[in-house]
Amino acid sequence: MSNTPITDADDEMPFVLGAVYNMGKPIKVSNVGSLTGFLVKAVPAGGGQAELATKGTLTSDEPFFHRCVEGIEMAVREAAVRAGTAINLRKAHTALLVFKPEGTAEFWIDTAAESLQCIPKRAVGVATAVFERDIADIVGMNFPAVSFAPEDRVVCLFREGWGFGLAFDFNPDGNFDRQAFSQSLGTLVRTLRYRHLYGAMTNPAVFQRLLDKGWFPFAEIINAEVKELSAHAEAGFDLSAWEQQLVASFDDSRLDRLLERWKQKPHFEAKMSLLQEAIECFKAERPVSVIKIVLTEIEGVLNDAHRAANGGAGARLKDLLKFASASAEARTGGTDTLLFPAAFGKYLEQHTFANFDPVAQTGTAGSRHAVGHGAAAQETYTMTRALQAILTLDQLAFYT
Repeated sequence: MSNTPITDADDEMPFVLGAVYNMGKPIKVSNVGSLTGFLVKAVPAGGGQAELATKGTLTSDEPFFHRCVEGIEMAVREAAVRAGTAINLRKAHTALLVFKPEGTAEFWIDTAAESLQCIPKRAVGVATAVFERDIADIVGMNFPAVSFAPEDRVVCLFREGWGFGLAFDFNPDGNFDRQAFSQSLGTLVRTLRYRHLYGAMTNPAVFQRLLDKGWFPFAEIINAEVKELSAHAEAGFDLSAWEQQLVASFDDSRLDRLLERWKQKPHFEAKMSLLQEAIECFKAERPVSVIKIVLTEIEGVLNDAHRAANGGAGARLKDLLKFASASAEARTGGTDTLLFPAAFGKYLEQHTFANFDPVAQTGTAGSRHAVGHGAAAQETYTMTRALQAILTLDQLAFYT
């Protein structure tokens, strides 16, 4: 969808498909003073140095959030009273506060148009409805129809689910970075909306349980199934029944969507005949063929992507795993996005490319090395393992 900014649109302006309009106008106030930051620690009268936080993000789970919001609420309320109006931030869903250098301010209280910058799972066209299940990652939150000047100081307080996020940039250098602020807001949205997932990923015991069972918060299942998966892993429940339901949910149409996504990636192109065969085998419930094909092609897909990005040079497996994580970080702008590049690198090392002991016969059909050497126990070639292999390959479609 085109984000054509139209600021202060009035009632007479005709609607234009693809244009973005604010839902109202800001409350403009004067004599708000020159806010420079949030005081980090108390300073006695007449002595000591004040330490200010001038840029950052907070969620309502952090104690410092509440101190900051109370200060902002007081400043906004007093400015609004002087302007002959009233503002109640406690009832606002999204409050965008823009402080101008001349001591004026614009308070957008649930009136500024909002947009999320996302990585979709499928191709989308103009005016296409996008559902939560279509989103692989959230990398930014924007106000496309609001104009910002380089000298502006910006604060945004918003509600997400049962929590709040606060982003602020008091812009001490006089050069407001709109893109960086958007990314900060995107981080807050992710953190609050998917707190259950971040909780599982930062809990070593839970994450290890997932790895032991061959699971990861794959992009394809992140919006629905992963929440139940992480809850089961945290509680230590048996996953067998859940795994059977998940396998059954990958019907022909869902599997075909995976293929369509892969076809859009140049480094998948040389493998498409093999990958299509793997999908057909999954539909026919032939996990041995699926695993044999997919696990032996993952390294090749990664190498093709590496060659495309490095002038035709290939790499050894260790360097390919680093390349995959670095590519995901470059695409999403960080390590803490919903694609979890650092954690996925660990998953690849400890599961997909895990070593095995040929004497103790510890190999399973989850390990590419065990499968490639014919050392995986026959009973481990299951539909669950086959789906994990497919989802591992699919994850790389978002990384590179």
